[in-house]
Amino acid sequence: MKPTKDIVIAGAGLVGSLLSIYLAKKGHSVRVFERRADSRKASIYQGRSINLALSNRGWRALEGVGVAEDIKRISIPMYRRVMHDTKGNLSYQPYGKDGEAIYSVSRALLNQKLLDIAEEMPKVSLQFERKCVGVDLEAAKLELEDPNGLRTEVQADFVFGSDGAFSAVRSAMERTDRFNYQQEYIEHGYKELSIPAGPDGSFLMEKEALHIWPRGDYMLIALPNPDGTFTCTLFFPYEGNPSFSSLKTLAEARTFFEEVFPDALALMPDFDEEWTHNPNSSLCIIRCYPWVKGKMALIGDAAHAIVPFYGQGMNSGFEDCRILDMILDEEDTWERAMERYQRERKGNGDAIAELAMRNFIEMRDLTADKEFLLRKRIEAKVAEKHPQTWLPLYSMVTFSHIPYERALQIGKIQDKIMKEVMNRSDIEEMWDSPEVEAAIIEAVQRYL
Repeated sequence: MKPTKDIVIAGAGLVGSLLSIYLAKKGHSVRVFERRADSRKASIYQGRSINLALSNRGWRALEGVGVAEDIKRISIPMYRRVMHDTKGNLSYQPYGKDGEAIYSVSRALLNQKLLDIAEEMPKVSLQFERKCVGVDLEAAKLELEDPNGLRTEVQADFVFGSDGAFSAVRSAMERTDRFNYQQEYIEHGYKELSIPAGPDGSFLMEKEALHIWPRGDYMLIALPNPDGTFTCTLFFPYEGNPSFSSLKTLAEARTFFEEVFPDALALMPDFDEEWTHNPNSSLCIIRCYPWVKGKMALIGDAAHAIVPFYGQGMNSGFEDCRILDMILDEEDTWERAMERYQRERKGNGDAIAELAMRNFIEMRDLTADKEFLLRKRIEAKVAEKHPQTWLPLYSMVTFSHIPYERALQIGKIQDKIMKEVMNRSDIEEMWDSPEVEAAIIEAVQRYL
């Protein structure tokens, strides 16, 4: 579309890297500036290393620039949740239909692979250790500082702020008239732990699954890595009992894990060191609007950071890139494209933020609940027999490209229908009966 532009991207994380590939393939010249060192050369990855779950939206965005197969080589499919109770007993819940999976991938490895691909493109330039210290929204100009304190200015036709939840570009927008901004920290944070590989790189738990230890107000999860290890994340309150603040010593933390996560602790030989040295990290939701000011636009976490409980933070950012690319093809001016981009993506950003918090409650409170598991069996059966009528909310979000906003709307109606069904006094005996099935289909036709 339209004449090619000189574009600057602030931030070389996952979304910034993918966006640079999309824009370069359109013929634009792209310069990417990142405040951190190049993770491909640094001895330690300087960003968060929490594992990510790639699902259909992310894969479609990667396929859009022909890099999906490169990424599949560093990812592992996860076909189901495996729930661990306090005695080590296991229960199972498939994520979707046979063959449907989300994919575990290391944030660091994925970012490094996307940077490699971007760097190979003749129209992309990557520069690291360039901290953004000044922003001119109208002039599309950034002031950057290197590690020696030397400051330089870069100017472009347009700038994308892909610099994360604490974006410098968005910070400049916040100081402008009629810019709405909300930052919300939830009461939980997270700490990363790990389970090493067994002999000869073997997996000590089921490989192609996401493991969850649901414990009501908190939970532990584990995602597999290609080298046989598992990246574990404890999502835990900052205050209260139990919480990060109540576990004041390593001994208290170890005793707590022995009581609450005994089978996980038995597989964590480095628990003491990791608990002591791995930080407690906060979880934040960002909502803002507009996403476009002057000659700059926000994308990914800079526009709509969310909590990680639906595994959609990266996927929604990648979808931003794909939808923006489509809009740039369809609109006749850059200005109209940017206006449409923010208008279409804002509602979806808000929706996935709400969905992520809803899924946190599901994962920590409900995945071990018998009534919840029965509801999921009923939904799966109805979806299998009536795929055009009923698609479970999780599948809408994870395995389809239905806009998040629409998925949330349908999901709330499905909640209403299933509440009526689960309130039946005979539901445990009648759950797979034609009567219950007919009641659900009739309610769908009534509400939808």
